[in-house]
Amino acid sequence: MVTEIAEKIHRQPRLSTALSRELGEELRKIRRRARMGSAETADALGWSLGKLSKLETGSRGTSPGEIGALLGRLGTAPPTRDRILAIAGEPATGSFMRPHRTAPDTLTALSLHERMARTITTYEPFTVPALAQTQDYTRALTGDSAIAAARIARQEALHALHNLNRPHTILYLHESAVRGIVGGPAVMRDQMLRLAMMCETTRVTPRLIPMDAPFDQTVLRHGALLTFAEPIKSLAYAETDTATVFHEAPQIIAHYETKMLRLDTLALPQAQSRDAFTYWADVYDKAT
Repeated sequence: MVTEIAEKIHRQPRLSTALSRELGEELRKIRRRARMGSAETADALGWSLGKLSKLETGSRGTSPGEIGALLGRLGTAPPTRDRILAIAGEPATGSFMRPHRTAPDTLTALSLHERMARTITTYEPFTVPALAQTQDYTRALTGDSAIAAARIARQEALHALHNLNRPHTILYLHESAVRGIVGGPAVMRDQMLRLAMMCETTRVTPRLIPMDAPFDQTVLRHGALLTFAEPIKSLAYAETDTATVFHEAPQIIAHYETKMLRLDTLALPQAQSRDAFTYWADVYDKAT
């Protein structure tokens, strides 16, 4: 009986974590850059194809020595090798931080999980949410054309998904973001028009929290919550100026779930949000 139970436990698939999926995606990208097929790579290391496949999807782990051997076989440059080995050695605490320059758009942990998500819910108190920004708005906001291009590519990666796989996305923004002029009236007019048009879609919905909404601690800080198909756990993240912190610990996820529910009660409905964006587009158009 004990043997049967042990065999059943052994056969159960290992549940991936955000950290293991990030590591697997980083390894897959490195292998593809090296122009090596999965079968070729597995054979060169004496691994089964299934072992490599599960490693790249985050559904199994392996030792740092084997990760090092894989990176060496792929001819990985020392800085990249050190970064990947650091990820592989991180303890599974339910939270991890990834540094970046001005913005997190090219972080593997972010782009991977956005593409996997079933739902994405974000909130921004002072700027238009990244997934709704026009290229001109992003460029004016960051002063960096490369970041603007990466942000548009991030949006397009989600739009490129088949409609059934595209995440339902709700983007909460405070009216402060609408009133704060970024890049001048023409940039703001085009940005407001885009937000108004997005209100007509079924997959991405911007919703405005008006200035006269009751003050609440919820509106002070931005945040994002991603949910996935079972059995993958939800993932939350928050940005700082130089890093993004990802969380999947249950108590932190519960905090973000409560935050998003509260924002839902404070935000205008979709139609009223569209009317507000249209109004501000007209205001900025008259100022051009």
